[in-house]
Amino acid sequence: MTSTGTGSPSAPWDVIVIGGGPAGVSVATLLGQRGVRVVVVERHHDVYPLPRAVHLDDEVYRILYQLGVGEKFAALTRPASGLRLVDGRHRELVTLSRARRTAAGLPQANMFDQPDLERLLRDNLQHHPEVSFLGGYELVRLDTTDPASVTAHLRRPDGSPMDLRAPYVIACDGANSTVRGQLDIQNVDFGFEQRWLVVDIRCVPDLDAWEGVHQVCDTRRAGTFMRIGHDRYRWEFQLLAGESPTDYASIPALRPLIGPWVRGVRDDRLTLLKSAEYTFRARVAQRWRDGRVFLVGDAAHVTPPFIGQGLCAGLRDAHNLAWKLAAVSHGLDAPELLNSYEAERRPHVTAMIRRAKAMGRLMTGGGWTAALARRCLVPTLARSRFVRRIVLDSRTPALTPGPRVLRRTPGSVRGALLPLVRMPGPDGGLVLVDRVLGDRTTVVALPGVDLATVPGALPSAWLTVDPRSSDGERQLARWLRAAGVGWVRVDPDRVVVAAGPVGAGTGGAAR
Repeated sequence: MTSTGTGSPSAPWDVIVIGGGPAGVSVATLLGQRGVRVVVVERHHDVYPLPRAVHLDDEVYRILYQLGVGEKFAALTRPASGLRLVDGRHRELVTLSRARRTAAGLPQANMFDQPDLERLLRDNLQHHPEVSFLGGYELVRLDTTDPASVTAHLRRPDGSPMDLRAPYVIACDGANSTVRGQLDIQNVDFGFEQRWLVVDIRCVPDLDAWEGVHQVCDTRRAGTFMRIGHDRYRWEFQLLAGESPTDYASIPALRPLIGPWVRGVRDDRLTLLKSAEYTFRARVAQRWRDGRVFLVGDAAHVTPPFIGQGLCAGLRDAHNLAWKLAAVSHGLDAPELLNSYEAERRPHVTAMIRRAKAMGRLMTGGGWTAALARRCLVPTLARSRFVRRIVLDSRTPALTPGPRVLRRTPGSVRGALLPLVRMPGPDGGLVLVDRVLGDRTTVVALPGVDLATVPGALPSAWLTVDPRSSDGERQLARWLRAAGVGWVRVDPDRVVVAAGPVGAGTGGAAR
């Protein structure tokens, strides 16, 4: 991708984003939508061509709509049917089917090819003149000595130096983050490290396989299989001691691993797109902020891929930080608001990493006794409503209350996302409720709630949901009543930050 924008050292940038992957482009887009002037610095000229992330859930799909690419992403994604656990001999232990779509019509599990998503996100930048993208530019070092700004010393594609200066820097430069290293920010390790082979293959015609994720629970060699596109498939296998990707650099060499899924398919029908080694780790940076520099995505945390939340976590970070940084940049909120970014996101990420680690242990832990226990116990456990909810419910944990969440907020909605429903839009058609709310903090209330009883409420940022109206309003009204509240205050990232009863505004207050 060629550079967009001027890229001049004298340009009045508000934010410099280091790294042009999904998290970096997403946070830049969300900032640009809010009138923040952003420059993205990416060392590669074009999208990294090899497949990496392949899954996002409906909560993150919701973010794509706010980025302006939700409809186009629908053409690139394929819903998954759930999770099937099999043993080392590929005997089915249990199949956990997942509902295809949420109330708003979004699939709970969405499979895709990361380069396709990255191109979509980068192309979308053309609609945001506030954002410039510098492809082929590399960060040399950051200068954070000025208390009012940060200077990024760069290397242009031709090797010549270039400096950019802005009040804030967001590091989205991956698991081996240059920025994190320069700031000497260490990682907290969760004690998980495994070498895996990741294989992507194009197959024509379709493979005769169940359309969900297959998890091979084998203590000798765990594995994963999933369909990620029209004719694309992903396998992941735990590498044994002494093995390397060069041992599996061709379709014939891969046959012993992928054989159960491709029996009867000739080699000339299978095209190897990728066979590479990845080390799966679980870790979180000790701190996500250093003065005016913030870490986002893999620069701040790395999770094993067993529940498909790696890319999701980065986009959640971007969504959480962008509106806060925009509010502070425009003088609409105090700088202390930025402290809530790590306070809210870190516990959430930690919970998801622990969940992914537990799934990894389920697949790979123990010896033959563990395998026997899985064979006997997994089908029984899978019948538990609690276990099925953990595995199949795409809702992630509520955010741990940060400085912006009132302690009196009822626990059932504290830190939760406002449910995504469809409501009548300005033209009479149904639109996602996020379009109705717009880019602002809004009170969503049942009929009968008095505006005067809700601290800081404004008529222009108020949405009454009438259960006698549209189906979407009825769903929101039911959710409010189930939580025992009459109103909630929802920030631009759709997180509930305050709530109260119908009759009085004693249950919530401004930040």
